Amino acid sequence: MPRLADDEIADRLRGLPGWSREGDGIAKTFRFPTFMDAIRFVNRVAECAEAANHHPDIDIRYRRVRLSLTTHDEGGITEKDIVLAKRVESLVAGS
Repeated sequence: MPRLADDEIADRLRGLPGWSREGDGIAKTFRFPTFMDAIRFVNRVAECAEAANHHPDIDIRYRRVRLSLTTHDEGGITEKDIVLAKRVESLVAGS
């Protein structure tokens, strides 16, 4: 899957509130009421990521979870990152 151009990335990020570009990836920090809520979220993200065979970097800090997505094989941001970010957003909306 080819890397997205800068304008394509900016366009797609407009539809992903809270996500921002960080170098060759996109990232967002999620906040939860409790530590266990954060862990349940990470578990749901892990299931989606495994199904998509596209795995984010995950940083858990008590009730905060930071996800970072990039397509390492392509050396940057691809549609795979956008699709997984949208899926993650649907997990939060469905909580």
